Amino acid sequence: MNDHFWLSEEQLNRIKPYFLLSHGVPRVDDQRVISGIIHVLKRGL
Repeated sequence: MNDHFWLSEEQLNRIKPYFLLSHGVPRVDDQRVISGIIHVLKRGL
């Protein structure tokens, strides 16, 4: 079950300017969130 999709640091740095700033709630790891979204889009739930 090691077929997870993970963004590289280079890919993450290219899209980082589009992330919103956090207000009051501690941020989670952006790379993990984006990679999870892409995984669901590619493979479904």
